[in-house]
Amino acid sequence: MAAHLSYGRVNLNVLREAVRRELREFLDKCAGSKAIVWDEYLTGPFGLIAQYSLLKEHEVEKMFTLKGSRLPTADVKNIIFFVRPRLELMDIIAENVLSEDRRGPARDFHILFVPRRSLLCEQRLKDLGVLGSFIHREEYSLDLIPFDGDLLSMESEGAFKECYLESDQTSLYHAAKGLMTLQALYGTIPQIFGKGECARQVANMMIRMKREFTGSQNSIFPVFDNLLLLDRNVDLLTPLATQLTYEGLIDEIYGIQNSYVKLPPEKFAPKKQGDAGKDLPTEAKKLQLNSAEELYAEIRDKNFNAVGSVLSKKAKVISAAFEERHNAKTVGEIKQFVSQLPHMQAARGSLANHTSIAELIKDVTTSEDFFDKLTVEQEFMSGIDTDKVNSYIEDCIAQKHPLIKVLRLVCLQSVCNSGLKQKVLDYYKREILQTYGYEHILTLYNLEKAGLLKPQMGGRNNYPTIRKTLRLWMDDVNEQNPTDISYVYSGYAPLSVRLAQLLSRPGWRSIEEVLRILPGPHFEERQPLPTGLQKKRQPGENRVTLIFFLGGVTFAEIAALRFLSQLEDGGTEYVIATTKLMNGASWIESLMEKPF
Repeated sequence: MAAHLSYGRVNLNVLREAVRRELREFLDKCAGSKAIVWDEYLTGPFGLIAQYSLLKEHEVEKMFTLKGSRLPTADVKNIIFFVRPRLELMDIIAENVLSEDRRGPARDFHILFVPRRSLLCEQRLKDLGVLGSFIHREEYSLDLIPFDGDLLSMESEGAFKECYLESDQTSLYHAAKGLMTLQALYGTIPQIFGKGECARQVANMMIRMKREFTGSQNSIFPVFDNLLLLDRNVDLLTPLATQLTYEGLIDEIYGIQNSYVKLPPEKFAPKKQGDAGKDLPTEAKKLQLNSAEELYAEIRDKNFNAVGSVLSKKAKVISAAFEERHNAKTVGEIKQFVSQLPHMQAARGSLANHTSIAELIKDVTTSEDFFDKLTVEQEFMSGIDTDKVNSYIEDCIAQKHPLIKVLRLVCLQSVCNSGLKQKVLDYYKREILQTYGYEHILTLYNLEKAGLLKPQMGGRNNYPTIRKTLRLWMDDVNEQNPTDISYVYSGYAPLSVRLAQLLSRPGWRSIEEVLRILPGPHFEERQPLPTGLQKKRQPGENRVTLIFFLGGVTFAEIAALRFLSQLEDGGTEYVIATTKLMNGASWIESLMEKPF
């Protein structure tokens, strides 16, 4: 059991156990010793649901990464390929199978597609003459992976690009399937709300799947009261801004992958006297970040400016606890102190790690360039000078700052101005292409198609109306003891989370005008529940809303939703699901065309 998955109102261990059971059943079908050949992208997500120990229990003896040419030698009876349904991966698998040494003992091949089998891929294997070599060809529907007690992700890296650029609905189908799995485990969700074109399609798919699945009635008492489906393109602004929560900044600077972060090792080397000349470690320090760690759960969602005071308070508490050993006189007292020692040492290690991470982040956030960039972002978001060429962006291009940083700022300006005037847009494009190379013209086209960098249509800027109606900009933000979600960006309240907040109270009828300006339809659907399963809410009991971000979500938005869940009079607790955990840099990168 993963204890951190069951702390919230919804026990996500139920989902984790269900997917683990399905994996065990498949492994047991392939009798005898096994080697798994991994599509490298899948190893991270799989690590969250099944450690090596579980695979070992089911006779998995070796693990390899999927690569061309021959497979490494392994004295096993079964070779199992765990892969995404991608054509280029099928070519590598065929190469592996065809170069198998016929003289050695015969080995059985199996293939497990994650999350779906694909006819195209099977046809490719057939064309390459290896389809008949596979005894089991199955799919493993790993749609939603539990990351934390209130967080699920599909980790589908191309979902936004597929939906908004390529009109490919595969990831929407997987999202609908994932939601059907959740309903099978946690009961039918009585009310579905949504905003955006993709949200509408996912809701339609769910309703159709429910109608087609006319088997036994779902007799599980519903855990969720509402589902809110939100398109990422309803709020293009939020991911472009720099996140200012502790977890958000770790992700912005170092990138969090499948709840792990790799950090520069020199900050974590044990400091001992006389060690000055010793070689510093060169291997990156890898840390897991989730709420299983008490201190991280406390500081992850705070504005970074409020983290220092928490760490110094913790340091005092821990050193006071260690001082207690001098007061332990009797055998009983000494025994009690010793029993608390492992917990105290873990707390001290955790504090040392997070103090080092905070120092690394502070080096970045106190730099002049970080301050200049943040000032420009906040001017755009509060509506200052969004309609003319920005001198800081010009300087960044002239000094050839990283292209992703430049694109992120230009897109932010475009979104905060409902598109740029044609001459401003042309100027930026020309400067970017002349500085960074003409191959990026395809990237600029993608950004325009996604609605991130576009000319202003009809000469009207709708952003001020949206900003004022939804109170997206707050001048007086209390970063230490926040009273509003805008603390996560030190002034800007994420539009997506504001929509969720207003839906819960007083309802979307109060903002009809803004909903019409934002892209895509808004809708409400009811799913009838069998008699006896209707929920009678106890006085003071909060509603549970599952909010699904189609196209990705940032850690700052997650922090804002957790803040709303913890409000005394909030009335709603949120569980968050998404196609991908992302930040502005990884999002822009997913839309960039790789130069040939």
